[in-house]
Amino acid sequence: METAAKPLKVTFNGAANHWTDALPIGNGRLGAMVWGGVASETLQLNDDTLWTGTPGNYTNPNAPEALLEVRKLVDNGKYAEATEAAIKLTGNLAEVYQLLGDIKLEFDASHLTYAEETYHRELDLDTATVRVKYSVGDVEFTREHFASNPDQVIVTKISGSKPGCLSFSVSLDSKLDHHSYINDKNQVIMEGSCPGERLPPARGANGNSKGIKFSAVLDVQISDGQGVIHVFDDKKLRVEGSDWAILLLVASSSFDGPFMKPLDSKRNPTAESISALKRIRDLSYSDLYAHHLDDYQNLFHRLSLQLAKRSISVGSLEKYASAATDLYLEGCKDYTVSTAERVKSFQTDEDPSLVELLFQYGRYLLISCSRPGTQVANLQGLWNNELHPEWDGAPHLNINLEMNYWPSLPCNLSECQEPLFDFISSLSINGRKTAEVNYEASGWVVHHKSDIWAKTSADQGNVDWALWPMGGAWLCTHLWDHYTYTLDKDFLKVKAYPLLEGCACFLLDWLIEGRGGYLDTNPSTSPEHDFVAPDGKSASVSYSSTMDMAIIKEVFSAVVSASEVLGRKEDYLVERVHKALLRLYPTKIAGDGSIMEWAQDFKDPDVHHRHLSHLYGLFPGHTITVEKTPDLCKAAEASLSKRGEDGPGWSTTWKTALWARLYNSNNAYRMVKKLIKLVDPDFEGTFGGLYGNLFAAHPPFQIDANFGFIAAVSEMLIQSTIEDLYLLPALPRDKWTDGCVKGLRARGGVTVSICWKDGNLHEVGLWSKDQNSLKMLHYRGTVVTANILSGIVYTFNSQLKCVKEYSV
Repeated sequence: METAAKPLKVTFNGAANHWTDALPIGNGRLGAMVWGGVASETLQLNDDTLWTGTPGNYTNPNAPEALLEVRKLVDNGKYAEATEAAIKLTGNLAEVYQLLGDIKLEFDASHLTYAEETYHRELDLDTATVRVKYSVGDVEFTREHFASNPDQVIVTKISGSKPGCLSFSVSLDSKLDHHSYINDKNQVIMEGSCPGERLPPARGANGNSKGIKFSAVLDVQISDGQGVIHVFDDKKLRVEGSDWAILLLVASSSFDGPFMKPLDSKRNPTAESISALKRIRDLSYSDLYAHHLDDYQNLFHRLSLQLAKRSISVGSLEKYASAATDLYLEGCKDYTVSTAERVKSFQTDEDPSLVELLFQYGRYLLISCSRPGTQVANLQGLWNNELHPEWDGAPHLNINLEMNYWPSLPCNLSECQEPLFDFISSLSINGRKTAEVNYEASGWVVHHKSDIWAKTSADQGNVDWALWPMGGAWLCTHLWDHYTYTLDKDFLKVKAYPLLEGCACFLLDWLIEGRGGYLDTNPSTSPEHDFVAPDGKSASVSYSSTMDMAIIKEVFSAVVSASEVLGRKEDYLVERVHKALLRLYPTKIAGDGSIMEWAQDFKDPDVHHRHLSHLYGLFPGHTITVEKTPDLCKAAEASLSKRGEDGPGWSTTWKTALWARLYNSNNAYRMVKKLIKLVDPDFEGTFGGLYGNLFAAHPPFQIDANFGFIAAVSEMLIQSTIEDLYLLPALPRDKWTDGCVKGLRARGGVTVSICWKDGNLHEVGLWSKDQNSLKMLHYRGTVVTANILSGIVYTFNSQLKCVKEYSV
């Protein structure tokens, strides 16, 4: 294999002018955006537990009466009136994700005269490290930044190429209520609190004292015998004449779970932070960096990807595996063109290595913002610099939160999914009360938007997005998906099945006798979309939207399949689910040949709407497939063509995955190209695109498209069921002519590696760590059966003939 590929680095030739030019680091819980300023530098900080508010009451005792009214209006075909009445079913606003603060660095005046041509700033995805380099006269200054998960610290090392050349001041600041002071002459401590309730945007951070409290401690270490540290104003440190300095930032909060009021929390954030520092105080920078690398690369190196639009020397999978590792670890010559320039030129050069970079960047972001024990990746993952972020920075359950975790399984990062499962468990507790009081139903329910307090009731606002009680059901499909990839029976029994049961109980109670012997959902919306009712009025509330039915089918099918695995198919609940499955409203084809979005063929006032809700059954669902439902696939194609190609980043990546499921490589690639266009943060005029640091734009920044992109690319390369594996189903052969991917995961507990040459399959490697698996391998009409025994690597040639196997 060629090793001339560009290194996996996001690069800039200057400091950040906008937040979306800064480079992100994170350890799952703590994050920072590195701006890379020369004379003055900012590291903008986040802690994923900092939110406004306190635990809420997510019930409405008046909802049952309002529900009867809405259902009656829908039954009578008065959809506009039902939409208006449904406002009574909405609740309080979700709380708001906050920020932690800033590390402020001020260098001496000589830095104002640095040589601009020497400046380089990069995020190295292989090491999860941000580096900044520049020269002042004959001195080269270097900064390194990383966020360590094992040691729970953000680390910065600043050094100069000559002894005693380093002088700077450092302080902590925040937009939240806070105060700071000096401890032990080399630590800055910042203590503060979040507002106890969400505040109007016109107001600042000043809230009541009931909110989450936080503390950040910045420890400064300098070279032995060279340099001094002075204290200024009891809140700023000044380093003078040092060879190097190491900054250690730890932080903690009083958040003690979604059900504990901050005022009742026994946690002491400052004491916890100082204790965390003491645990690592004697570790050298090399020790901290080694711990960080070992932890991060254990995840990141599981999957490698190389794409080329011209012929490369593919060789064998074994050679590819070592070559890919060598490529990462040895590095290449620095690629001097900035990443923003590469994005800008993609529309003409279509450089496949930029696709590789964006793919691995998505994996980097997921590793950096979602780890076992952290909060779920929210609307911006982890990174936010506003007291009032767009859409509250909250997880939205009608696409955002689910899309954030689409890639965790296929892209070999299953551990990063654990916060999602913890969150679902919390939601099920609050959701049980919401289901009982609001809907007089058993089980548990969640609507379209939540927060750190596991909010489950409908949000306040337009019913076309607020009134959508399918959020918990969609999340539950991730539980079953986790089992299909891992075949972890203990997980299914202990974690997944109890949650699936509770969700199914609610859905069974939510479904009511409807037209033509079907079971209906009423009220029902198709997320964020309106229709024109037969009387010509605009409405959003009707019955049995296509997405409702598709999600319920997925959940019910998961319950049935899980019950068979666990030997519980005789349970009364499973019998009820079986019967209900047969009576769910079917997916229908509209008069124009597209998938109907609602149970009736209502007029669509916005055919280019950003949501693809009615195509859920195709992706991420499994009820519409090329093999089993060709007519619905044809209608799905018509729906995608009707929707058009424009839309925010997350919509673009969803369309990519949908076209991939239809095996339409040309259109899937067109959507890839649609995403990779440069957005100017000063002129965010059109939907979609990427910022200079590769954050995906809605605009503004929303992280789900970064994650949706890697999930969609993985669908282009492999698709799977527990029994089937489809190889290169949507490969754009003329764009990615040659390539290799190593370490993708498929359902059935299988790890997959593929090489292709001249657009054709060259070699396939399959491996299962713990499970024996019988797979049907599919490639361009050829189907073979492969018996995969655990612990053995199998290699198949282009005709899907097994040519090699060896134990590992």
